[in-house]
Amino acid sequence: MSTKPFDDRDGFIWYDGKLVPWREANLHVLTHAMHYASSVFEGERAYNGHIFKLREHTDRLIKSGEILGFKIPYTADEIDAACNATLKANNLVDAYVRPVAWRGSEMMGVSAQSSRIHLAIAVWEWPAYFSPEAKMKGIRLAWAKYRRPDPRTAPTASKAAGLYMICTISKHEAEAAGYNDALMLDYRGQIAEATGANVFLVQNGEIHTPKPDCFLDGITRRTIIGLARARQIKVVERAIMPEELAKTQEVFLTGTAAEVTPVSEIGEYKFTPGTICRQMVEDFGKLVLEPAKWQKPAAA
Repeated sequence: MSTKPFDDRDGFIWYDGKLVPWREANLHVLTHAMHYASSVFEGERAYNGHIFKLREHTDRLIKSGEILGFKIPYTADEIDAACNATLKANNLVDAYVRPVAWRGSEMMGVSAQSSRIHLAIAVWEWPAYFSPEAKMKGIRLAWAKYRRPDPRTAPTASKAAGLYMICTISKHEAEAAGYNDALMLDYRGQIAEATGANVFLVQNGEIHTPKPDCFLDGITRRTIIGLARARQIKVVERAIMPEELAKTQEVFLTGTAAEVTPVSEIGEYKFTPGTICRQMVEDFGKLVLEPAKWQKPAAA
């Protein structure tokens, strides 16, 4: 992965309806999103020139904006086309795709009813979230001190920028302590997710995963549930308390960036990536390279 700053790269970013040179895709310091977190985004991944489950991501982006009280001024078809055009303009086939929508700088204050809604799409090379060596032996997770909030206190069904503040803090603290990531509990003390990925536990040949009632029901998460059930592996979505890790044999994370990543340690608990972890890694790796199985048919 390139370490070059994200504001100083070659290429093009789709910005409010047109492709602009990368370094010119700028916004004002008094943009509402910067001060009041009125921004939503998506994380998508392209494999061999096809963006994995693009329409599902686009639909969620639109819905996230609606939850925050704004309407993105483009249709799902237009957003899909813009994502594909941006991928092509940057001559990339394997890439990370980042659509982001936000309130602009017309108003500065908590209320921003008249602010313009912007949309931008950037793509860049992003091979693996974790190194292959770390991934296959399992990554180490610390416990996050912050918890996923009650849906009555935050718009938890949206992929909103503001909800990731506690994720960045938690991941930084975990990395400073020598871990790869952190596992977050929810406001009830139940296992929720990692800082940017959903979590699955393997117990006696069954897969158990937290019910997504206060965090995102990830698109990769749903994909893995489908792959597991296709193999006749029982998948249970339920409330899971942290002490259940003592009777868990395998753990893995899922997400656009993480894909399927085995876990070897969560705090004081240790795990050995086994048969189910390896099977899910393999099945997901095959699926993303078969767009006919998940790609939305082209419009007539």
